[in-house]
Amino acid sequence: MNDNDTAVDRGLHRLTQKLYENRDLRFWFCQIIGWAGYSIVTFLSITLVDDHVSWPHVGHIMLSAVLGVLTTWSLRPLFRQTFNLSVAPRVAIASAAVLLSSGVWTVLRIVVFAWIVGETAIWDEFNYWYFGSLFVFLSWTVLYYGIKYYELHALEHQKLIEEHALREGEHLKRVQAESAARDAQLQMLRYQLNPHFLFNTLNAINALIALNENDKAREMLQLLSEFLRHSLEHDGIENVSLEQELESLMLYLNIEKTRFEDRLTLEFDVSARARQAKVPGLILQPIVENSMKYAIAENEDGGTVRVKAGVSDNVLLLEVSDTGPGMKTAQATEGRGVGLQNTLQRLQTLYGDNYSFETLNTEPTGLAIQIRFPFDAESPNLGKTGAPS
Repeated sequence: MNDNDTAVDRGLHRLTQKLYENRDLRFWFCQIIGWAGYSIVTFLSITLVDDHVSWPHVGHIMLSAVLGVLTTWSLRPLFRQTFNLSVAPRVAIASAAVLLSSGVWTVLRIVVFAWIVGETAIWDEFNYWYFGSLFVFLSWTVLYYGIKYYELHALEHQKLIEEHALREGEHLKRVQAESAARDAQLQMLRYQLNPHFLFNTLNAINALIALNENDKAREMLQLLSEFLRHSLEHDGIENVSLEQELESLMLYLNIEKTRFEDRLTLEFDVSARARQAKVPGLILQPIVENSMKYAIAENEDGGTVRVKAGVSDNVLLLEVSDTGPGMKTAQATEGRGVGLQNTLQRLQTLYGDNYSFETLNTEPTGLAIQIRFPFDAESPNLGKTGAPS
């Protein structure tokens, strides 16, 4: 495309923009184009066919167009004033205006033609000329109302688009605000986990120091450091794969293994498909910590903590059970600590009503906590994390 084409395109764009913005300019533009078209059609269909190609006849066509512009100009304010009337009176007024203006234009054309050719006015052909004028003015009126209704429809359509865009914008703002509030709530709940765990671990380390078990205390401090480093590296990541969640859980359990030694037995039963599931970060730790508190720490012989995960009917099942004394369901509901309350709040925030959280007493003793929510798989190329198998 050369510079001339570009300049033409820019000029057409500016003209189109002005016509769109200025209704009066748009009216006169249509007037000029319409009556110029009338002149060309009249010349080709009458003057040229009848072999009357002479300046009087061509001049008459041009003056007729000018008179047509002036005559129809007076129709515009009348049609604009009556546009909001009901259909019947509007049609009656428009019809009367077309009949009258057609007669006026016919008289003017006959007089001008007689003046140009220097002859007596041909009033005996008035009916022939009038019917031609009637067709022209009727076509002009139909085009006027057609353009008027098109503009009205386009304006209403533009308003609908703007209202829809406004509603979409408001909806987007609400969604963004809700998402920000949700993210802030989840982040706040997530931050409650580490301090809760940190408090319990530091108490355990303090107890080891009081018992002069300094080597074990140093080992727990090192494991705690690794756990906190891992937490900082994954800060802000709400959804992780279950494989990654098990890796984080093992960092916690390594600390508890150091604390309880042979009193703690761990068992894992996690399917390969479940390992690919997206889960809220640190969803298992507070549940396992609950088992540590009630099933291991308060039992001189210790016990077993089992972690199970599987997928059925596109639902992920997470289960943490222990061999502790168990408890009544009401006690399990009312006696949960910060960790389990946090877990419930996070599940409610993330899944609404689309999850379940159950506590079941197991035989012969123990408690099982089961969580179910929709299965959503991470990428299958998870890589090896060293999580328990």
